[in-house]
Amino acid sequence: MVISMGNDTTGAQAARIMIVDDLETNRFILRNIIMDMGYQPVLAENGMQAVKLLPHCNPELILLDISMPEMDGYEFCRIIKGNPDLRNIPIVFISAFDDPQDVVKGFAMGGEDYITKPFIPEVVKSRVGVHLRLHEATRNLQEINRRLQVSVAEQVRQMEREKKTMLYALANIARENSSYDAAHMERVSYNCRILTQAMQFSPRYEQYISDSFIDTIEIAAPLSDIGNVAIPMEILQKKTRLTPEEIKVMQTHTTVGAKILRDISMTGDYNDFLKQAIDIAHYHHENWDGTGYPDGKKENEIPLSAQIVSMISTYCALTEERAYRSAFSREEALGIMQNEAGTRFNAELLEICKKISRQLH
Repeated sequence: MVISMGNDTTGAQAARIMIVDDLETNRFILRNIIMDMGYQPVLAENGMQAVKLLPHCNPELILLDISMPEMDGYEFCRIIKGNPDLRNIPIVFISAFDDPQDVVKGFAMGGEDYITKPFIPEVVKSRVGVHLRLHEATRNLQEINRRLQVSVAEQVRQMEREKKTMLYALANIARENSSYDAAHMERVSYNCRILTQAMQFSPRYEQYISDSFIDTIEIAAPLSDIGNVAIPMEILQKKTRLTPEEIKVMQTHTTVGAKILRDISMTGDYNDFLKQAIDIAHYHHENWDGTGYPDGKKENEIPLSAQIVSMISTYCALTEERAYRSAFSREEALGIMQNEAGTRFNAELLEICKKISRQLH
């Protein structure tokens, strides 16, 4: 067992990063990178040692090898995620990426990311920094929600603003990782409001669309891809076609995003905003005919808010410039979407979208 706390200049407040790897070379390479960042590395030679160390070191992040003797990374992850006191510690798997299924399995077990071998210091620093910020933001949000339960009305409103600000900060990280500009999310938000307002005047939807629903979807829509904070940037920013294994990893952003939002809501403040944001993050890639993901829901099994965001996100993406193509015109984009009416999209909802399309940005 090896514990390294760095030099004295880091101070007691420096974040502790646990490194679990049976290869001494890997442990020391990562230790040096972590110390260079000003954090305190805690080294363990295998999963058994790491389990014993955890109650004493309280790490903010765990860098975890998959293949180890006695207890592999998956089993260690299962133990951590099954412990209420430890499950919120983010786990980043260390993988040679020989088998992409290992990475997919790691996400399914509760891991947040992976770092490939051989280690590139800049990549390690970037990933560690992102997940430390995400972990700190989540802890701050949970503390805000705890305080909300005992606050007076004005304090509640103020902290709601703080919570949304932090959520949007996470959403901006996801947006930047995906190479979207800020204007894209502003368009999605605005256009969702315009479409939902039009639905309020439709006999088919008027009973479901309140003024509160309209206000909520406008601020919840930008959180649809918040789960992209956990998707490797080499997949998010890949210019060529994704492999089947990479597609599986990419698709996990729906369940990861819903989990981030659900974890925040579990502290007691389960309001309409968070409920709708969870539905949107989880189901905005479901298709009307049941061929979407992650759950294969179809037709009106798909929450209405997710149907709206899916349609508007597609319209916005089609009408924006991309590195690999020019923007489609409004008419061209709607024509492409019409070809998927009844399969990808709710045909009735698409008709409303087409009627008010001149109002869309």
